[in-house]
Amino acid sequence: MDLDDLLAKKPDDPLAQLLRQDLDPLSVEELHARQAALEAEIDRIQGKLRSAVNVRANADALFKS
Repeated sequence: MDLDDLLAKKPDDPLAQLLRQDLDPLSVEELHARQAALEAEIDRIQGKLRSAVNVRANADALFKS
């Protein structure tokens, strides 16, 4: 499933709205702030993914022993 398929199913999703937003009216400073916020969100997501993978690996190890 690609991003377009996922976003088509959830048109009111904040991510879908974010991706559709026109960037032309934003100033350079606003674009830098937006980029910083998105990079922070990526870091947060990566941390959550690492945590989820670790939980899964620990659960798998528990049931294998």
